Amino acid sequence: MKKFMFVIAGMLLMSIIHIPKDNNASAAPIVNNSQTADQVADSIIKSGVGLMGKATYSTSEYKNTYPYKFSCASFIDYIFKQNGVDLATYNEDYMLQLGVSVNKDQLQKGDLVFFDQVKTDSNPSDHVGIYMGDNKLLHMADSKQNIVITDMNAKSYYKDNYAGARRVIQSYLPSKPYTAADKTVNLAYTLMGDVKASNSVNNPSTKTFTNGGFVNYVYGQNGISLGSNYVSELAKKGTYVPRSNLKKGDLVFFGNKNGSPNIVGIYGGNHKIILTNPSDGVVSRVLFYPWYDENYLTARRVMK
Repeated sequence: MKKFMFVIAGMLLMSIIHIPKDNNASAAPIVNNSQTADQVADSIIKSGVGLMGKATYSTSEYKNTYPYKFSCASFIDYIFKQNGVDLATYNEDYMLQLGVSVNKDQLQKGDLVFFDQVKTDSNPSDHVGIYMGDNKLLHMADSKQNIVITDMNAKSYYKDNYAGARRVIQSYLPSKPYTAADKTVNLAYTLMGDVKASNSVNNPSTKTFTNGGFVNYVYGQNGISLGSNYVSELAKKGTYVPRSNLKKGDLVFFGNKNGSPNIVGIYGGNHKIILTNPSDGVVSRVLFYPWYDENYLTARRVMK
């Protein structure tokens, strides 16, 4: 049940831009602004049920093609992402900080439900599943059961170890109509898998960009002229925003606490940033991840 991402925690990529590697699957379709939260939840659950009998439990491998291998959290990460909801993490403790808290007697289809059997450690949860309604939980249970649908009243485990629930889907739905921030974040997502990260080259025709150049390009495509490919210059644009007041479309900067910013990301809402990674192109991450949390410097609002 427990997360395997800490096998790679603390690793820094071999580049001028030091970003920790996290083997997240690339983002899938973006949620359409005509979809309701219930429709998205139905699609996510359908994806999860469709993997029953096809995926196996693994705490050491995240394989998002057949034969699928998931932990409880990477299973959730995958089926949400396949339906346009990018949680940007396969760490259940980080998932427990997304969205809004929900009381157990108010659970709705699509909510994330968490359990903590090992209460002596510092981790607030060690298992997560998606609520299907009628007290049913869809989850990657363990190496014997794999993906199952469980009645949470059937075993004492689910009552004794209940650790909370979060309603997350609503916070990922775009505005109607799309705002400039929605359009900017959506474009960044559509470029996942296509962009090549570079330390010096910015060439839109080959979709090759530096970290700052990628951000400058994405905003420019949506009519917002930032006017520079350099992170240090981008950090002077717009107005300062405190971390507690980040909004979708803000620029978020990272670097040495005693130096200038050398990494910039696009804030995608719900504690998520989208940025370039030297080996993976465009990636999404949560600000809870230790490297980003510890190296966060500032943020700027460049959209009115």
